[in-house]
Amino acid sequence: MTDHGRTGTVLVGLDDTPHSWLAADWAAAEAQLRGGMLRVVHAVHGITEAELELVSQDADQLVLDAAAGVLDDARARLVSAHPGLRVETALARDHPAEALLTAAENADMIVVGTRGRGGFAGLLLGSVSLKVAAHATCPVVVVRGHTERKAADGGIVVGVRDEGDEASVRFALAEADLLESPVRLIHSWTPLMHAGLMVPQVSELEQERQVHERVLNHAARPVAEYPHVHADTELVVGSPAAVLVEASAGAGLLVLPRHPPAGRVGLRLGTVVHAVLHHASCPVAVVPVG
Repeated sequence: MTDHGRTGTVLVGLDDTPHSWLAADWAAAEAQLRGGMLRVVHAVHGITEAELELVSQDADQLVLDAAAGVLDDARARLVSAHPGLRVETALARDHPAEALLTAAENADMIVVGTRGRGGFAGLLLGSVSLKVAAHATCPVVVVRGHTERKAADGGIVVGVRDEGDEASVRFALAEADLLESPVRLIHSWTPLMHAGLMVPQVSELEQERQVHERVLNHAARPVAEYPHVHADTELVVGSPAAVLVEASAGAGLLVLPRHPPAGRVGLRLGTVVHAVLHHASCPVAVVPVG
């Protein structure tokens, strides 16, 4: 994970849709919690030279004026809802995902909604959110489901894949420390199928369980750095995506690691992360590790 110097800056993409306003409100609360600044980015493609030949020369300026109005409204609304919060706005002439990735150079976190303007109504997650989550060098929070800052029961849930997940665990613990919330570190596994055996032997299952227990305990080592955070580890038999989606129902935030893609054609977002982003019942933070 890239070190961004902990500037306290939270970056959010806004396109004036309900989904992006939910993200903006969540990001504002996060920035205020961190004592940092909120940077609101609104991206417009503008009008190409070829298009300018077909429309009024003033059309491009009208687009920019409308975009500036969106940002002015955003600043006024967010400052009113979060007194004392420093809000900076930026208008980018680029694709929304590229604009956010470029603007995030000095940000601690990027926050996006589930779907933006122009997305298909039936999609659970838009292409901008997926691209940003897949390519950002800082944590990305996709705001979805219930957005309360604290969950009464579930606190913050962390999905643990392997020993290399300490960065995502540490991110969750730092967030829990700010919110005074508990943390659940969950590692799920499915027993291997053994050739020639309908049911694995008890001793073999226990050996597998011990291997996964060591993985979870290793990833949980950063817990010692946060003595004021109550953290539990849970070893669960089941499909990782299904287990985490179920756990999200009672959580205020679900944190997942994003590992480097395997090989030249590896997916930048693993299948578990992809599934959880589409189906979780709470905001999901994707943290680059490795």
